Amino acid sequence: MKTGYDAIVVGGGPSGATAAMLLAQVGWRVAIVEKALFPRRKVCGEFISGVTWSLLQQFGVADHLMEIAGPVVRRIGVYVGDAMVTAQMASQTGGKEEGGRAVGREHLDTQLLKYAVEAGAEVWQPYILSGFVANDDGYECTIINKHRGDIHVLNSGLILAAHGSWESGVMPTQDWDRPPRASDLFGFKANFLDSTLPLDLMPLLAFPGGYGGMVHTDGGRVSLSCCIRRDQLKQCRKQFPHIRAGAAVFAHIGASCKGVALALSTATLDGSWLSAGLLRTGIHAFGHAGVFVIGNAAVEPHPIIAEGISMAIQSSALLCGQLIAHPDLRSEGPHSSRMLEGIRLDYVMAWRDNFSQRMRMAALFAHLFMRPVPARIVASLLGRFPQLLTEGARWSGKMEPLRGARHIGAA
Repeated sequence: MKTGYDAIVVGGGPSGATAAMLLAQVGWRVAIVEKALFPRRKVCGEFISGVTWSLLQQFGVADHLMEIAGPVVRRIGVYVGDAMVTAQMASQTGGKEEGGRAVGREHLDTQLLKYAVEAGAEVWQPYILSGFVANDDGYECTIINKHRGDIHVLNSGLILAAHGSWESGVMPTQDWDRPPRASDLFGFKANFLDSTLPLDLMPLLAFPGGYGGMVHTDGGRVSLSCCIRRDQLKQCRKQFPHIRAGAAVFAHIGASCKGVALALSTATLDGSWLSAGLLRTGIHAFGHAGVFVIGNAAVEPHPIIAEGISMAIQSSALLCGQLIAHPDLRSEGPHSSRMLEGIRLDYVMAWRDNFSQRMRMAALFAHLFMRPVPARIVASLLGRFPQLLTEGARWSGKMEPLRGARHIGAA
């Protein structure tokens, strides 16, 4: 069975669902191909900045998510060894929210995909992209239902790659194979009940070979997410051979970070530990011809600044503004290569204007806090000058409005 669309979005996470929703709101025929059934838990810090909540309000999709999200984060902190430094988050102006909030991916992804469907997008779920071919008519995507095995062929002149960066696949934007390295990062996440972490605080956790964060999320839970180097993970598993990897990493964090041990000393694990990897931080690609890349598929920042979800949603808004400004793209088949490259150039320029500093700051913070000696030096400095924490949050982009978005929201 063959079906034609104005755009096919590969991946139904925050970036893909946001893009599909924005395009469908203005009448585009959009298909979303998503391999997983929702709701699904996912390794993620879960924090959404106040600026991004303002965007979600503008899209008309924030109200229900705000009802279930965790409390507003008004303070940030750093937990390194015995040090526990906190500072006020700079206030945001021009928005309903004074700060960011966290919401579990099982809720966020489900709701954003629901809004995309309500806007008119068609969702193929759970379908795997098994074939991807460029031809004279644009692109042909062959998809297979994971449960029933039925096959469909979707056609479009535009593809939006929102498939994330953790797995290889048939698209040219999914070639992730590389030899293992000691510095490779793996992600872990768990939720806890009955934590003593203050409701308004989101601390950064620094421990040998990794970093992480804690934040109050939906359902009265605290989310702890972290990244750890391959070589350090190997040491954790050797040190704690009789427990699973997530629990071993948690034991390593608790032994290295007094703030975590105190905040979770009476807490209980809600569910199981999740793991993911490899995390491929850095700029990957923005696409070629009629393929445009958004979210972590394009760029994955170090999660240390808790901007991954926000950047995914914001990058979708930047690209969709460029696409919607060209009504000739609302047709099947190939499009002018000159037009497509012009759109991509404007998108990349807007992306760099908004996110380049965040990427640099994330890489700097990650390399400092994964190493014990620099982490202790930074913690000592922040203890003397806690206002630097406030400035660090500002440098990471949490207070910056999105620049260069030509269209965000239906009306």
